[in-house]
Amino acid sequence: MENSGTINLDESNFDREINSDKPVLVDFWAEWCGPCKLIAPLLDEIAREKADAVKVAKVNVDHNQSLSFKYNIRAIPSLLFFKNGQLRDQVTGMTSKKDLLSRIEALA
Repeated sequence: MENSGTINLDESNFDREINSDKPVLVDFWAEWCGPCKLIAPLLDEIAREKADAVKVAKVNVDHNQSLSFKYNIRAIPSLLFFKNGQLRDQVTGMTSKKDLLSRIEALA
């Protein structure tokens, strides 16, 4: 799941990265999660195509349990949308690229 324009987040860089002037889409995922693997290519496309408009980041829930707890992640994939460091929107489970893009645009 490493590649494209996505950023890997952990406890050490999470707050710094979500405090951004552009919207930040954070994917809470795990290696063993089938739906996470299905949505990953969509997120990679968005990271490449919309690099000037949005930051796409990933949090491995197995390695960052305190972040999962802080944001009440109970199912994955969970996609959290931040603007200026504030949580503004959230999607749990699979969704379409069109839905993700419209949620990002709503934050712009």
